[in-house]
Amino acid sequence: MKWAAPCVAALAAFLGVQALARAAPPLGEVTIDLAGGPVNRIVPDQAFGAALDGMERGGVERLFTPFNIAAMRGAGLKSVTYRIRAELGIEAWHWSEAASWSDAAHTQGYWTGDPNSAPSGRVTWGYALPRRGDTVDQANDAGYSRLDDGDPATFWKSNPYLDRRYTGVASRPQWIVADLGKLAGIDAARIEWATPFATRYEIQYWTRADPYDDAGRWAAFPRGRMAGVRPGEGLIRLADRPVFARYVRILLIASSGTAPAGSADARDALGYAVREIHIGVVDARGAFRDRLRHGAGRDRQSVIVVSSTDPWHRAIDRDLDLEQPSFDLVHTSGITNGLPMMVPVGVLYDTPQNAVAEIRYLKARGYPVRQVELGEEPDGQSVSPEDDADLYLETARALHHLDPTLELGGPSLQSAFTDTWPDPGGGRSWTRRFIARLKARGGLDQLNFFSFEHYPFDNLCDPLGPKLLAETELMARAIAGSKRDGVPTLIPWIVSEYGFSAFSGRAMSEVPSALIDADIVGGFLTLGGAAAYMFGYGPNWPANQHAACAGFGNMMLFQADAQGRAGPPMAAYYFARLLTGEWARAGSAANLVYRAASDIRDPRGRPLVTAYVLKRPDGDWSVMLVNRDPTRAYRVRVVFNGGGKEPALGERGGLAVATYGPADYRWMDAGPASRPLLDLPPRRFAVPAGAPLTLPPWSLAVARGSGPSS
Repeated sequence: MKWAAPCVAALAAFLGVQALARAAPPLGEVTIDLAGGPVNRIVPDQAFGAALDGMERGGVERLFTPFNIAAMRGAGLKSVTYRIRAELGIEAWHWSEAASWSDAAHTQGYWTGDPNSAPSGRVTWGYALPRRGDTVDQANDAGYSRLDDGDPATFWKSNPYLDRRYTGVASRPQWIVADLGKLAGIDAARIEWATPFATRYEIQYWTRADPYDDAGRWAAFPRGRMAGVRPGEGLIRLADRPVFARYVRILLIASSGTAPAGSADARDALGYAVREIHIGVVDARGAFRDRLRHGAGRDRQSVIVVSSTDPWHRAIDRDLDLEQPSFDLVHTSGITNGLPMMVPVGVLYDTPQNAVAEIRYLKARGYPVRQVELGEEPDGQSVSPEDDADLYLETARALHHLDPTLELGGPSLQSAFTDTWPDPGGGRSWTRRFIARLKARGGLDQLNFFSFEHYPFDNLCDPLGPKLLAETELMARAIAGSKRDGVPTLIPWIVSEYGFSAFSGRAMSEVPSALIDADIVGGFLTLGGAAAYMFGYGPNWPANQHAACAGFGNMMLFQADAQGRAGPPMAAYYFARLLTGEWARAGSAANLVYRAASDIRDPRGRPLVTAYVLKRPDGDWSVMLVNRDPTRAYRVRVVFNGGGKEPALGERGGLAVATYGPADYRWMDAGPASRPLLDLPPRRFAVPAGAPLTLPPWSLAVARGSGPSS
């Protein structure tokens, strides 16, 4: 038929166009906002850093070798923050071996390092607190509470530095919270007191099964209010009939202010001390049935949470499984690159006197000191924000008395969104209450920078694609929420640790870990942040920490061999190289941050391609691009919007591009034997002027070229 040939030709042409359309990635634009001007100014040597943490036994010697130090420095992360793992482990950190004890005859009491001592070696340790009240800690989690350990010779004691003698304000109540594990009928309790004891207290129960139920509150048992008498150790009948509850709190309101016989230290009389607690029900035969499990081990006792712990300890309490590198080793190893390190001082489990001695020691040794971070993750340890603020102020004022020029900050929050349970009175936001307490005590000027950690995802078993898309909003919420909570905006904000998750799994070692690192750093700096410190600086081994379905991987720049020597570089290493060697102009000169927007979005309006822009001191414009789509590539043009006729990025001279993605790196999840199957560096190439840049699926790219006024 005469019409057949033309129709066939037309159909073939149509199908050819369709095939071409499918083959060519979609074209989109990233628009750099010139009209709004630069939104931030960063100095790469200060803005890009790494966190140096405490370690387990033998970790210091494995890490601090010339080979490993050179490998780590090769990432280009110049600034270092030193973390106190001992603080997370409810331990006191001995940053020096030379020191004085408040009870020198028995090498015990309150420990203060010697600021004039000589270097004491390469390794320092945490010291477990024998008056510990918490069952669980955030480090090795090897300790346990003395409140239900079954040993009448041990006891918990609250922190004496929260007494008005030190704070200068009325002492706040302290508390003990017991988790019975499930709802249970409660009508009686027995408290074995130590000295000092409570002369006024309440025994309360949480009115809901869910500890984070907004309708929940602490209510006193019908006969749970005690006042005016020396407490005995007999059975306390709390109610005529059992009250069903899972959580029971002993609220300690007034102290006897008495010290044990023979004590010569005023701190022994401050706060509260309890040997053992028993919570349960009186059965039909009149016998008391304890609902708490008692045993000297985390898994052998009911979970106890306390408001504070006395930092008193002994020389015999050294924890050989919790090492910290000595300041002398860190500073002489070269890992600080000769720059001031952000140094920590203990707050929850230390004393202001020791904090001052530590800084005096660093100054005496000639180690540069600029930023001092006070404490670590107090919100994650269930301490009341008001109590932490009081301890913060004591330490900060002592340090500023030593040197008014020190930049003091913190509190290195575990998360920008931490809830305050088990002490919800006064509001749920930990940050809001911490800031409010500083303000109420006229101490907001002691907060010279604000720091928090950012590990956005606990669950590593779910698909990673939606998690990557969520990060932009999560960081924006963290910043906006902290501003609403009253954090001053004129001081530097610092992400003191960041990574995909606080738990180990394969996602930590796959390509998406590099993509989310880019979104965290780029997003934070675009929102006004001053510095961000990557966690996992040293070589490490694959691990599974949280759930079997998460697989094996870790936060690390390099996978370690059996001896701890840096081996294959991870995706996080190549992200760091792109960040410090391609995106920014490294050094001490300022790079200007501009805001950019992408029109490549998913159906919910979330950007599939994110972009972060720097105007470098060498005149180049540099854009870090993240394709968060796991299956689709995109072609991207980068243009400027300044209200005039600005050239596109690279319109004169083209673009210098470096890309990194699944074509360069692939992780094999094989339990402890997990390793990279493909491990290539980023690809570098040029894009002609006017041509779009193609971003492969799940990839990171840095494009650099000319622009306005360059």
